[in-house]
Amino acid sequence: MDHKLSVLVQVDLDGRYVRLVVTGCLTEANQHVLYPLVRRARTLVPPVTVSIDLTAAGHVEAIAVDLLRWAVDHEETMAGDGPVELLLPARPAGHRHAPCPGSGALQTLGRVA
Repeated sequence: MDHKLSVLVQVDLDGRYVRLVVTGCLTEANQHVLYPLVRRARTLVPPVTVSIDLTAAGHVEAIAVDLLRWAVDHEETMAGDGPVELLLPARPAGHRHAPCPGSGALQTLGRVA
C-alpha cells in the first residue's frame, strides 16, 4: 500500500490558531514529518493553539498517534506555550486505525503556560 501523507496548513488571520489538515495515511514511518510543522506553528504568535486534524486521513495507525502524542508532550524541540489539539476520525476506515473514544474525539496535548 502507498502510504503518502499530505498536510494543508491553515492559519487564522490573527495567527492565534493553526490547523494542520492531514490527508493520506498517517503511519509509524511517516508521523515524524509533522514534528517540524507543529514546531513552526507553535512559534508564530505565542500562545498559539495548534490543531492536528486527522479526520480526513485515509487511515491512521494507532502507533503513529501514540508517537505523535509522546513527541508533543516530551520532546524539547516541540515545546511551546499553547496547546496542541489532536482531532481523530469519528469512525475508522481502512486498516490499523487509532482507537476512537467516541465520535470525533478531540484531545488536547502539550503544555499550556
